[in-house]
Amino acid sequence: MKLITAVIKPIRLETVCSALEKAGFAGLTVTDVQGRGVQAGRTEFYRGQAYSVEFRTKVRLELLVDDERLDLALGTILDAARTGGDGELGDGKVWVTEVLRAIRVRTGELDAAAI
Repeated sequence: MKLITAVIKPIRLETVCSALEKAGFAGLTVTDVQGRGVQAGRTEFYRGQAYSVEFRTKVRLELLVDDERLDLALGTILDAARTGGDGELGDGKVWVTEVLRAIRVRTGELDAAAI
């Protein structure tokens, strides 16, 4: 069992969620986050005054999947999160973590049955 964590642009959230649902992945957790990567901060202007924005607004998705469905979930997320033809700077990151145990609180089901 794996935990997929994806940090993506907020404008891609609906597209990614729809694509995951169509692929058969129903449950996920979404958190609003801020961060910075290669693109670092940027300068913006408000009423003629320049100010520095160090972090960009992003969305963090977390999704538990069976090992057998990992590649399908990853491909779905990557395809839906990518902006433009070849993607753009700041499209995000996706990483996978091993999960040792998952338990559904309501029923006590374990691991794959809990997903």
